[in-house]
Amino acid sequence: MILVTGGLGMIGAHTARALLDLGEQVVVTTYRQTDVPSFLAGRVAVEALDVTDRDAFLALGKQYAVTGIVHLAGSIPGENPVDFYRTDLTGLLNALDAARAWNVRRFSVASSLGVYLGRSEIPWREELDLPSVDLPHHIIAFKKAVEPITTHALQGTGVEPVLLRIGSIWGPLMDPESAFSPIPSYVSAVLRGEMPRPLPSGEGGDSCYGPDAGRAIALLAAAPSLRHTTYNVSAGRPSTNHEIVAALRAITPAELLPEGPDGGVDEKPYLDITRLTEETGFTPRFDAASAVADYFAWRTKNPR
Repeated sequence: MILVTGGLGMIGAHTARALLDLGEQVVVTTYRQTDVPSFLAGRVAVEALDVTDRDAFLALGKQYAVTGIVHLAGSIPGENPVDFYRTDLTGLLNALDAARAWNVRRFSVASSLGVYLGRSEIPWREELDLPSVDLPHHIIAFKKAVEPITTHALQGTGVEPVLLRIGSIWGPLMDPESAFSPIPSYVSAVLRGEMPRPLPSGEGGDSCYGPDAGRAIALLAAAPSLRHTTYNVSAGRPSTNHEIVAALRAITPAELLPEGPDGGVDEKPYLDITRLTEETGFTPRFDAASAVADYFAWRTKNPR
């Protein structure tokens, strides 16, 4: 059985579904989110858990024969960044304690494409050295620290660490007004019959649809063997707002879909997924058009 922390969040839920589709048994933990998406209902065990509660975390090992952990639970920084770091670090350390105590086969943990910031190469590949630069967000700073903490904490234990450098993910279950992707709020405006804020057509970069990201993570978590510790998780190609708007125009009235000017934007960085593909066989199932169509259909029936 594989434990997915944060398993009712966007990435966690799609990961859990993909693991189920691979034939794995799955238990997900949740803290704030209580609604189980339709594609998981009746298929997974759901446990309410504050990952900062070490005793409660370790107690799950008495209920379930956990053989792998995918640690995706995390919080959003507030006014005091120390509180954010304390919360997420405590959750990480408790998850690592559980991995060691239960002697799981593999411990996968969310990192971020943001760890590559400062590298000028495009695309970003796992073998690149990570530069020392000022980072624009507390979440990226924490994810960068997660990597050495995880590998050193599991060294010599027999538990295999897998660092998931996750790209820009969007799709079903994402906060419709999230600041991390302009697509959900644009679609929300269209569904309300309102004029969306124009998206500069040439802007974009790394972007991956949630179900694809979940399947990539699941394949890494369930693979019989892996040759590396670090893997990029994304679509493996850049996309632009123009592609998104064009896909929406194909299924909705064009007059509701403004598009901003190109602006001459330079090429944006994105993640190379050659390593992921070679070792797991992963290739994205969704391109921009099919992802937009799928998401639009989902949002006509679901609030997020």
